[in-house]
Amino acid sequence: MDVRQLQTLVAVADTGSFAGAARVVNLTASAVSQQIQTLEGEVGATLFDRKKRPPQINAKGEELVRAARSVVQTMTEARLT
Repeated sequence: MDVRQLQTLVAVADTGSFAGAARVVNLTASAVSQQIQTLEGEVGATLFDRKKRPPQINAKGEELVRAARSVVQTMTEARLT
């Protein structure tokens, strides 16, 4: 898991879609999807309900988003110092 994946996860949560997140993190929607799938594999859990359109974040995803926001904020602050 890397910071880029966590930034992408937060962007998906904030925008409500993979396409919206793609615009925020300057990737294609398919690259966002790949990052999320890789992240899901690394954490061993599904983070989104893909039966719905757009995919909706589930409880495990919400839990990881909260942690990701903290990590991303810490990394951003560290880069500024």
